[in-house]
Amino acid sequence: MMRVFGVKKDKQASIQDTSDRINKRGETVDEKIKKLDTELARCREQIKKTRPGPAQEVIKARAMRILKQKRVYEGQRDMLYNQTCSLDQVAFASQETKDAKKNHSMGHNSRLVSRSLFGTCCLPP
Repeated sequence: MMRVFGVKKDKQASIQDTSDRINKRGETVDEKIKKLDTELARCREQIKKTRPGPAQEVIKARAMRILKQKRVYEGQRDMLYNQTCSLDQVAFASQETKDAKKNHSMGHNSRLVSRSLFGTCCLPP
């Protein structure tokens, strides 16, 4: 059935896909930080070349704006990598529960097989 805003999506994103997308965003933020680092280096060189006065103050103000922007991007990057870490922990826990469930069912099946082969005389319930 068609909805007002389109068709319902059938595919649900996996944890790994989500983690990859977050890592990709983190890489783009890293690139932005590198660009800001180059701009800061250029501002430092300009500050060294200019004499103290209004021109140097303008360059210092621009450098301060760049530093503030860099701090914002670093905060975003840290937040994205923390989200990736959380998703990895969720994936690990999910895999552990699947493994535990499989081991439990295998143990139960082996107990049933051994009871059918050897009887119930020496096996605990």
